Amino acid sequence: MGTTGGSGSGRDGAADGVSRRTLLIGGSAMAAAVTAAALARDELKHAWWRLPGVEKPRTPGELDYAGARWTAASEANWRRADRPDDYRIDRVVVHVTQGSLASAVRVFQDPAHRAAAHYVVGKDGSVTQMIRELDVAFHAGNRAYNERSVGIEHEGFVDRPQDFTAAMYAASARLTASVCGRYGIPVDREHVVGHVEVPGTDHTDPGPYWDWDRYMELVRRASSGRAA
Repeated sequence: MGTTGGSGSGRDGAADGVSRRTLLIGGSAMAAAVTAAALARDELKHAWWRLPGVEKPRTPGELDYAGARWTAASEANWRRADRPDDYRIDRVVVHVTQGSLASAVRVFQDPAHRAAAHYVVGKDGSVTQMIRELDVAFHAGNRAYNERSVGIEHEGFVDRPQDFTAAMYAASARLTASVCGRYGIPVDREHVVGHVEVPGTDHTDPGPYWDWDRYMELVRRASSGRAA
């Protein structure tokens, strides 16, 4: 029957003198242009405060978690952002300091360290916030995870189960529940992860003695309004 079809004359099935191939090419070009424009707008949304004379409003020492105390990390150890507007937050990453709370705070204040977490939780249940949640902390060793997560350090050593006290578990669970509630993060092990589970990392924390079952039950209880 031949390769033409309908009333058109083109071999791709022409209509009103315009071939289907032309329509497809034109449509693809338009879609590509729309996509490029959307990406450009998205990039501008991520970076508008970097323009000369523009500064994102901040209040020095402002807390995201009422139970914390503020001690600022060095600006070399985090990146300014506007989360969750520019980067969606959908993870909490659990770390262990491999040292004392004081030593963790000290190194996070050191610009040469080039890493810091948003929070440090002590054995006594104290919570120190060092970076705003809206900013990207250099804590996970993976840029995409840094951009999408809140990092929580815990005082102690991975091979010392006695460092993970009841006060620490309870305080950290309340903090994680608060973070999950703010950003609509599901309270499960897909979204609350250990540093060891971050793709590409060479870290092992929180280690084999971190009691995930206990911790997640405490987070769920805190999320539901029950005492952690």
